[in-house]
Amino acid sequence: MNVLVCVKRVPATAGKITLTADEQEIDTRYLGFTVSPHEECAVEEAVRIVEAHGGSSTVLTLGPAEASDQLREAMAVGVDRAILLQTDGGEWNPVATASAITDAIRAHEAVDGPFDVILLGNEAADTGDYQVGVRIAVALDRPCVSGVKALEIRDEAIVARREAAAGGWEVYEVPRPAIVTVKEGINLPRYPSVPGRLRARKKEIDRVELPPAGGAPARIRLRVPVEQESAVEILGEGPDAAPRVVDVLRRLGLIA
Repeated sequence: MNVLVCVKRVPATAGKITLTADEQEIDTRYLGFTVSPHEECAVEEAVRIVEAHGGSSTVLTLGPAEASDQLREAMAVGVDRAILLQTDGGEWNPVATASAITDAIRAHEAVDGPFDVILLGNEAADTGDYQVGVRIAVALDRPCVSGVKALEIRDEAIVARREAAAGGWEVYEVPRPAIVTVKEGINLPRYPSVPGRLRARKKEIDRVELPPAGGAPARIRLRVPVEQESAVEILGEGPDAAPRVVDVLRRLGLIA
């Protein structure tokens, strides 16, 4: 099995968002970065597929030089090699992103043969575009199943399951090679071990420098939403608080 997993460097959820002086971009100097929860599961799924069926796994991302940190995190949990499509750090839209990744896949497959499975997160945590995986599948003329919560590899096919809107499961069997976008919950991602991190630090990352994304930049002004204030009411201390707690539970309809 030859598996590719694509990830995106996104701001950490707990990071505080601040803007540049011209209010055109997010000031990333004060942010931590990670990959989306869906993509963490995609990395774990790639490692599990190779553990079960043999072969090799590759992780790919498009982003600035600093995105190598996220690639090394993936290699620390068991991915074999990494490819960085290095940009100047500017924002890329889904069309340009999918096009650049497609070109990289074609170049890699021309030398090492086709990927049996290409995994992506169902959507990125920062933009939630839901587009890149589908666009890659269309460009490569390969079947695609999105929103997958269970994946089975068969001899010449992939069986993918996703939750149905009305309950139950939708089951798709598609031939390999195929594109699959997975959702959080398909597995429980492992944590990288210390030996895994040390091995990942020594591995080389294949770097492909990309020119700036085409098109005129959008002239917009960003705004950070005002934080909502919260308040806490102390009902009392010790046994004296019990009657007020009962009264709150009764008003909420939790007790008769």
